[in-house]
Amino acid sequence: MRLKRLLPGTIRGQITLIIVMALLVVGIVGRALEQWAGDAAPDIEEIATRVDMVAELLKTASPGARETILASSRAAGWRFSLEPVSVSESFTGPPELDGALSLIIDSIFPTDNTPHPPVGGWRTFWRGERVIAAKVDSATLLILSGFPDTILNSAVVNEAPYYSVAILVLIAFFFLFAIRVITEPIKRISEAATHSDIANSAEIFEERGPAEIVALAHALNLMRSRIQLMVGTRTRMLRGISHDLRTPLTRLRLRADRMEEGPVREGLLSDIIRIDGLLNEVLKYLRDDYASEPIQRADVASLLQTTCAEFTDVGYQVRFEGPNRMIIDCKPLAIMRAVTNLCDNSVKFATEVIVCLRECKTGCEITVIDNGPGIPEHLRTQVFEPFFKGDDARTQGQDGFGLGLSIVADIVHAHHGALSLANNAPNGLVFKIFIPGPVG
Repeated sequence: MRLKRLLPGTIRGQITLIIVMALLVVGIVGRALEQWAGDAAPDIEEIATRVDMVAELLKTASPGARETILASSRAAGWRFSLEPVSVSESFTGPPELDGALSLIIDSIFPTDNTPHPPVGGWRTFWRGERVIAAKVDSATLLILSGFPDTILNSAVVNEAPYYSVAILVLIAFFFLFAIRVITEPIKRISEAATHSDIANSAEIFEERGPAEIVALAHALNLMRSRIQLMVGTRTRMLRGISHDLRTPLTRLRLRADRMEEGPVREGLLSDIIRIDGLLNEVLKYLRDDYASEPIQRADVASLLQTTCAEFTDVGYQVRFEGPNRMIIDCKPLAIMRAVTNLCDNSVKFATEVIVCLRECKTGCEITVIDNGPGIPEHLRTQVFEPFFKGDDARTQGQDGFGLGLSIVADIVHAHHGALSLANNAPNGLVFKIFIPGPVG
């Protein structure tokens, strides 16, 4: 906890801290690697300088003195030999793979140009060994062999440890920083937004982390509160309008009842019943009791059997197929309301409706199948929108605002489930509701 208090409160400050820490790590670890690499790899440039120095001594020495100098050098571990200049024609480059790797290293860490490049270049091979050659005079070459072959040079030894450590440290630090400070909070906010329920008054976006993340979560909570207030105002307004319309509608019904029998009276009563049905549909949609209903253990099979029995009692062919018992965590009244709306939608157009229940690996699936006319594919995603009425065989000549399926979609969303619609073969519709959770 004390360490967290010492950390900067903003992402900008934490990035600055990471850069400073990375520089410290690069300085310490890079220096240690440089010393290790210097001990492990010979300094080719320094070796070339010594070859040039010996060549300068041999240039002015007599033949006897030359042999003395070479003998002293060999005794010190330097394998020098004097060869004709024509030998340089048989010099070769490194093997193909080493050559490509050497080319890459030289392009990133170019070899120091002091001293002057040896005869044949910095990577010269003769008789299968790497050599360094320098001119003694116009007819003689001094060739050094027998030193360890390496693709490293002084630039690599001095600079590569810092380059490699800097890259690895910055990648590691910023990777951990991105996961801890940015990715996880954004993922948490995204999941909260996906599973949010507008009817829940509690704050769903947790306000913790860097100042920028806290500000984002706070802004989202404020925006959600404003949306909640706007939806609540709209709902209260519509409820008020619907209730206020019932008073004159009741007076119209009483006056129509006192009228003499005839087509005018029948027309008025028909319109009054139609308006009353529309008001009931709106009020039913605005009564979002399913949103506040708590999750509890319930026998969904019994709920579906009861729903089917209610439709059967009034003369509709609605039957249940599935197990006699299936316990899940759900909102029981909301589930009954969703299936009732689906069955009510189906019995308007079909002669037979089947409600199926089956267990899945991660929950249960409720399917409502009918043999009525289908819905065109381009309208299947729109039928769950409020107040949508498609111009097809399942909506023509039917009263209502088209809110029944919208209520079903809201109930499924409140369960964090999934709702799909498909045509039944050879005719009809198939509604599928998936409710996640353990099945008992």
